Amino acid sequence: MDITNILSLLGGLALFLYGMQMMSGGLEAAAGNKMKQILEKLTANRFLAVAVGAAITAVIQSSSATTVMVVGFVNSGMMTLSQAVWIIMGANIGTTITGQLIALDVGMLAPLFAFIGVSMVVFLKAPKAHHYGEILAGLGVLFIGMGMMSDSMRPLREVPEFINLMTKFSNPVIGIGVGALFTAVIQSSSASVGILQSLAGNGLIGLGDAVFVLFGQNIGTCITAVLAAIGTSKNAKRTTLIHLSFNVIGTTIFTIVCLLFPLTALVENFTPGNAPAQIANMHTLFNIVTTLLLLPFGQYLAVLAEKILPDSKEEEQTEGLLAFTNDEFMKNNLQLGFSAVYLKQLGEEIGKMLYLAKENVDLCFQAIIDKDLVAAEKADEAEETIDLMNKELGRYISKILIHDKTGNDIEAIEEYFRVIGNIERIGDHAVNIGGYVYVMDKNDITFSEGAVAELRKMQEVCETAMNLLVNMDDEPTTWLSKIAALEQQMDDMTVNYRNNHIDRMKQGLCSEQGCILFSELLTDFERMGDHMLNIAQAYAKIAVV
Repeated sequence: MDITNILSLLGGLALFLYGMQMMSGGLEAAAGNKMKQILEKLTANRFLAVAVGAAITAVIQSSSATTVMVVGFVNSGMMTLSQAVWIIMGANIGTTITGQLIALDVGMLAPLFAFIGVSMVVFLKAPKAHHYGEILAGLGVLFIGMGMMSDSMRPLREVPEFINLMTKFSNPVIGIGVGALFTAVIQSSSASVGILQSLAGNGLIGLGDAVFVLFGQNIGTCITAVLAAIGTSKNAKRTTLIHLSFNVIGTTIFTIVCLLFPLTALVENFTPGNAPAQIANMHTLFNIVTTLLLLPFGQYLAVLAEKILPDSKEEEQTEGLLAFTNDEFMKNNLQLGFSAVYLKQLGEEIGKMLYLAKENVDLCFQAIIDKDLVAAEKADEAEETIDLMNKELGRYISKILIHDKTGNDIEAIEEYFRVIGNIERIGDHAVNIGGYVYVMDKNDITFSEGAVAELRKMQEVCETAMNLLVNMDDEPTTWLSKIAALEQQMDDMTVNYRNNHIDRMKQGLCSEQGCILFSELLTDFERMGDHMLNIAQAYAKIAVV
């Protein structure tokens, strides 16, 4: 084997991986959001969950992608650990479709697929056509790469050292270790299985030796989900552990069966003389049988994961606030179109931010009414948290909008971006109101009884509006109408109270500085109403997306 063959092998592998990525990306863009919606609405029916997991993985051609998606659902609280078990089992079945496609040997049509796909991408303007073009082009490039790898490996049949190396895979430990390590490195079980099929197709390895490498490849594919779980919740980490446990248990069972019984011979007899098909069939058999064997014990896999990764009090305290915005976690999941996955959790975090703002509005009014400096200081501290949440959530949403431009959920994400900005402004105006107490204390300023009564009425209306924002109990249109009515009431109150304020000035009931403060306070009050209405309008749009 000369340098030309080596370069051809590397080039073929590169094309195979790129074709796989292109095809997967096209499929994800064409139907990714629908697949996420199916997962989100999944029932507790284990058989349905397995079927859904298998179907989705068969479509996107990646069990790792499905598992990472599930990790996101579990991390956001949208899916329980028990539900995740069945999806992962199904994903392992669905991933075998790639090997079956390779076994069909449609390589002669690969250039045609690539040509049609690239033509659709280059010449057609419709986004859907681009997605379908990427699918076809990816499929074509995948098979072209497969052909290059296969051709480059043919000279290896003449290399005694390589043939001797292949025979060592008959040792289960070595075979499983090599398969797991290679798959972990390239992060694609489909690619590693494809390479194994090429070796077998060229007569370089028999099924008896290849099976152990194949079993190891199922373990190595878990590395992608493991990387995705970095920085996630404890349950998300447990999800990856379930994935790993499933493949380790399946490998253990099948290794013992292959050593004690003629399973390999039975699979060979099913498609005699077709080594790639034999490997594809063994891969499919491995995952289907393992799923059937472990299906009754799925709950115990979840329990095992909880035993291995138990909760700690310290972690319970630190996990939660903005944990899902972890940079490492986002980096490992940006490729998946994850807006749908985290939409619920994003909404919950923004709900927390809105509740803090509501509490702060009440606290700031109390500070100015009672001339309570301690309350004003507490409000300042709470505002720092609101500002931090605005910054982190804004950064998180920006990354989603940059990297994920597919799916209806993007519209909701955009509205959430507007919501957090308006919440932050409400917090600013509230702190302005509370901050006037420092000026009043320094300059010995007091408001008249009439002004204080108006402040209490402002506080009451703000509290009513903020409670409505935090607790959306009515139908969106009705709820929005209530907020709009309160905002109009705040506008009317601002006009009336300004007039009342002018009357008090004429009567000499307030000082010059007190007049200025109250006028500025009315401006803050009116602006808060505007931002409350903006939030309500955004939430009403989100409700119908």
